[in-house]
Amino acid sequence: MTFRPDSLILYVDDTDVSTNFYADLLEAQPVERVPDFSVFALGGGFVLGLQSRHAIDPRPQPGLGGTELCFGTATVDEVDALHAEWAGKGVAMAMAPTWLAFGYTFVATDPDGHRLRVCAVGARPA
Repeated sequence: MTFRPDSLILYVDDTDVSTNFYADLLEAQPVERVPDFSVFALGGGFVLGLQSRHAIDPRPQPGLGGTELCFGTATVDEVDALHAEWAGKGVAMAMAPTWLAFGYTFVATDPDGHRLRVCAVGARPA
């Protein structure tokens, strides 16, 4: 048996608001949508689930660390283009495109404050 993660579930305050946010951001509709839960296929068998924090058992503990969904296969040009596109859609930005030790990146946030990092891993300044 090969064990590897196949999904990430984010607990959200309002499933409809978050589903609409990710549908716009990912330019894709959820593959499943029921009250208090929706699922997006991200490719490679990996899915992103959005679960109402008010309708899950056991209830999540408040204030446990942060969450970051990373899109790490972008090019430098794609980092800039996605930053401009998402900013144009009104997505909140936590960090503008920046060179860091691992590459070129920016960080946005979703309606619940989950971080969305887009990066060109391994890229180096010209």
